[in-house]
Amino acid sequence: MATKTINITLKIWRQKNAKVKGSLESYKLDNVSTDSSFLEMLDQLNEQLVNEQKEPVAFDHDCREGICGMCSLYINGRAHGPDTGITTCQLHMRMFNDGDTIYVEPWRSAAFPIIKDLVVDRSAFDRIQQAGGFVSVNTSGRTMDANAIPVPKADADKAFEAAACIGCGACVATCKNGSAMLFVGAKVSQYALLPQGKVEAKERVLNMVRQMDEEGFGNCTNTGACEIECPKGISLENIARMNREFLFASLTSEK
Repeated sequence: MATKTINITLKIWRQKNAKVKGSLESYKLDNVSTDSSFLEMLDQLNEQLVNEQKEPVAFDHDCREGICGMCSLYINGRAHGPDTGITTCQLHMRMFNDGDTIYVEPWRSAAFPIIKDLVVDRSAFDRIQQAGGFVSVNTSGRTMDANAIPVPKADADKAFEAAACIGCGACVATCKNGSAMLFVGAKVSQYALLPQGKVEAKERVLNMVRQMDEEGFGNCTNTGACEIECPKGISLENIARMNREFLFASLTSEK
């Protein structure tokens, strides 16, 4: 069976850096296989641009397996494009029709400044995790085996679900306020639910929320768009858990 191909028009955001004003530029791309991924389509475009001695489009990617989250793009007004439960690299061109015009933009958030074209700086997420997204373990001498600490299965399952967050930033890009509450809530929850994470629970949530605010993310107004567009289906329940952890830590921590 012959592979189906389509001809498309791309409206892609081009911007030299964060200080220069960007704009949408139009490109015609023919004979795109519907079996190709969205990133493979962009590879095809860049090959065409290089052959035309034009500058290729800068876009981020790494694993191309839906694990790292680096491929994040805003496609036709949706984070990761017109499908659910996937990252951009898992989006296939079969989701589009021959003759379609596809708009491709970077994440839009003050906390995610544009580096170039479709690439944004998401190091704000790294700084939030560095502020408290870890468990300190004293490795001098003998350490207790992790399996020696009983964990209720329900808690273990919820912690695992929260830990599935890949930090792609779709929650921020989708939120009308540019809030990072779903991301931070997931990172707080994956430790708050486990006994290994309870030792530093108060400092963790206070430090991570403080860092989130310092990075310039917006406030959560519970619209739920973040949960809908999250490629890993991270639940709003994690935001509620983070709020409870934060309130408890605020009321009981020493001043």
